[in-house]
Amino acid sequence: MSLPNVVFLDAETLGLETLDTELFYSLDANTTVYGQTQACDTASRIKDANAILVNKVVLNESALQQAPLLKYIGVTATGMNNIDLDYCKTHGIEVRNVEGYGTDSVAQHTLTLLLNLATSFMQYQNDINQGAWSASSHFCLSEHPVFELAGKHAVIVGHGELGKRVESLFKAFGMRVSIAARPGKQDDPRPTLATLLPSADVLSLHCPLTQENEKMINADLLAQMKPSSFLINTARGGLVDEPALLRALENKQIGGAALDVLSVEPPPKDHVLLNAKLPNLLITPHNAWVGKRARQTLLDSAVKALTEHLNHL
Repeated sequence: MSLPNVVFLDAETLGLETLDTELFYSLDANTTVYGQTQACDTASRIKDANAILVNKVVLNESALQQAPLLKYIGVTATGMNNIDLDYCKTHGIEVRNVEGYGTDSVAQHTLTLLLNLATSFMQYQNDINQGAWSASSHFCLSEHPVFELAGKHAVIVGHGELGKRVESLFKAFGMRVSIAARPGKQDDPRPTLATLLPSADVLSLHCPLTQENEKMINADLLAQMKPSSFLINTARGGLVDEPALLRALENKQIGGAALDVLSVEPPPKDHVLLNAKLPNLLITPHNAWVGKRARQTLLDSAVKALTEHLNHL
């Protein structure tokens, strides 16, 4: 019996050279690893695959139709919006993702973003770099607002393992935390986001992107937020209507936003938010998850799930 063919389409995203890959390379399979895969190459690279590992490469119907032997897709991430799940379901292709691998890394990054906004960290750092502290007539600089988090109200959307960890960090700073109902879930008994926003000082997103919640942070919801409130998004860029967010920041409808994700990644140079140059807008390059321990856990979990599938062939 011939060995199954396993193809990893975008291994470069995990930085395999910095990880322990013994478990991966000991798979009982013919393994082909690509650092990156462009859309034009996807079909040819998966045409003989029995199983695929993938992070962000899009596997839509047209691509999957070119892989008649495919029975398994392992997503080296939590989000699966790059996979045509309906096609996989109707064609008997098992799809497994990995949850909880980056809880500590992403929660830490979430708190970092919030603390930077609350302390006007970047503005003060820029002042120092420009010589403002050395030229000051006082011992300190205090031109930019600093907000203590203690006593503030945080609203979290998405209360899985990550959302719970962020909740515990917020509470450690003395914040009051509310969990909003998942948008699109009519049977969720928790209060809706719309009812919580008027009293929210911080809105932090930790839910997957679905058809029901795409651009859920839109102009209407942003208009309900406090002028001093902060939006934190370490989930998916598509959850936010980005032009609406830019207008809200420019019009001072909200106090600030910190994003680790954008709707298109990598973003084009003319992306509406990248060119905003606003002091109350922080953007990091989707790197909340890249802690080494998180990446090792992700790889090991994905390989173990794939091994389980291969053992049942």
